[in-house]
Amino acid sequence: MPAPAFQPLTASDKDLIAAARDVLRRNYHRERHSVGAAVVCESGRIYTGINVEACGYGPCAEPIAIGAAFSNGERQITAIVAVCKSGSRYPVLSPCGNCRQLIVDYAPDAMVIFSNRGKVLKTKARNLLPGNYSSHF
Repeated sequence: MPAPAFQPLTASDKDLIAAARDVLRRNYHRERHSVGAAVVCESGRIYTGINVEACGYGPCAEPIAIGAAFSNGERQITAIVAVCKSGSRYPVLSPCGNCRQLIVDYAPDAMVIFSNRGKVLKTKARNLLPGNYSSHF
């Protein structure tokens, strides 16, 4: 399988990262909310979410943001990003395996902005999970 094609970030991508950082800044709580995510939809609207920690496990920020978009009638996600708080910075994160599967299920052609060895890149969701399980929705 060929290596995924990475693309440079655009001004719109930087706006999406800023939205994820903003939702985390407004809601950060060290033990409960440490990751923020943002999705942009085909309509151009941006939806955000934060992770929800609970005893043992809680949903990541990405499914919360995806759910916010779908709850508002959106069906086409075009890009997604997650960030965390690290000191006074809010670096971009790579989605975990569960989130990669969720994004591929709901938005396989969406651009995912992620961090790889300290460099922020983007590629289609399907490129981040080769050989993914297909649930045939």
